[in-house]
Amino acid sequence: MAERREVLLAFDYGTRRIGVAVGQTTTGTASPAGIIHVGQSPDWAALERSVREWSPTRLVVGLPYNMDGTETVLTGACRAFAGELTRRFGLPVELVDERLTSAAAQAELRDARRSGARARRVRPEDVDANAARLILETWLRGHAT
Repeated sequence: MAERREVLLAFDYGTRRIGVAVGQTTTGTASPAGIIHVGQSPDWAALERSVREWSPTRLVVGLPYNMDGTETVLTGACRAFAGELTRRFGLPVELVDERLTSAAAQAELRDARRSGARARRVRPEDVDANAARLILETWLRGHAT
């Protein structure tokens, strides 16, 4: 695992919602922690509440790329969001390649629903939070010792 015990918050940035996940380096695990709504801009008050609630030492933001490695229309917005997180909260922000995380998150949730492990239908909010979990798990795997 990483050298220090850390709690991390991860974000799957979108134009309507930001998926949130929380994890820790001690166990190398992450869990979905909900979503933050985006109107004209992210709900910074809600983001601040999440940061206060979880007291992370680091933030992780998914950075979208096309399959060929080129940037998507959201890549710049995600970088700007990451920069604003740093400015507002003074925490280190890591960027993680998030190719296919939303598709993988949706597939996992649908499989859980089909198997009976999940009782309710899969909502877009569930997909966003689960994508944030996958982003954070990617970071955790890359920083294991």
